[in-house]
This record gives sequence, C-alpha cells and structure tokens, in this order.
Amino acid sequence: MQVKDMTVEQLRDLIRHTVEQCLEEYFGDPDSGLEVKEEVRHKLLESIKIKQAGENSIEPGEVYQKLGMKAIAL
Repeated sequence: MQVKDMTVEQLRDLIRHTVEQCLEEYFGDPDSGLEVKEEVRHKLLESIKIKQAGENSIEPGEVYQKLGMKAIAL
C-alpha cells in the first residue's frame, strides 16, 4: 500500500509506530537487565488486578491530595 492510498488514521498509525520504533532503537530499554523488587512486583500485579476488575486503584481525590492540588468539581 502506498501512502497516497492510506486513510488519515492509517497514516497516523504508521507515523506513530515508526516514531516508537525509532525511539526504542535510539534509547533502548533503560531498565533492561534490572530486576524488579518483590514489593514493586506485588504492587504492579495488584494494580493490574484492580484495573481488570474495572476499579480505580487510586481515587482521583487522593491523587490531587498527593500532588498538593485542589480537586476540581466537574
């Protein structure tokens, strides 16, 4: 397929994929070869389970509080 035959969305996806590949090749994975602490691994797995259950792992108000921001009512 040629670029002239692509939809805007297909072109965006191609550009996004190309940029991601270039960045990965240039920077690589800075964490490659490092080990994850058991505590961090446990928290990540717990977070994944919570997300899969459709729940928020951290309430928005808690995020605002940790960042020292005021919550905005929508």
